[in-house]
This record gives sequence, structure tokens and C-alpha cells, in this order.
Amino acid sequence: MKHYGPEEMPIWGWLLVVLILMTQSSILFIKARKIGKAPWLWGIVGLIQFPVPSIIFFILWKTVWKRKKTVTKS
Repeated sequence: MKHYGPEEMPIWGWLLVVLILMTQSSILFIKARKIGKAPWLWGIVGLIQFPVPSIIFFILWKTVWKRKKTVTKS
């Protein structure tokens, strides 16, 4: 199996990376805007790396933010 460096990566590889990061960024932005949690920040962070921002957002969304929402409703 051939390993590519950044200068040897084929164009389809770069397009795939861009597609993945743009998709992740868009989804994070839309979900963060829906729950009111800094959508621009999450959109920009989603462009940096994959999949860590999505994992962190999901964990925060399912634990901390959900808990605060249910506590304030009581």
C-alpha cells in the first residue's frame, strides 16, 4: 500500500477531505444554532479536524446541555 505525503496526495483525496470537513462544519453549525450554543464557533471548529469536534459536540449535547435544559425547566 502506497502512503502519500501532502504534496503527493491526489486531487480526489483533497476533494474528499474538503467534502468531509464542510459537511461536518455545516451539520455542527445547524445543530448548534438550533439549540443556541455558539453556532459560528462550532462551524469554524468543524473545519479544523474530523471527527473530534463532532464527538465533543455530541457528548456536550447529550450530557451537559441537556442536563442544564431539564434543570431550568423544573
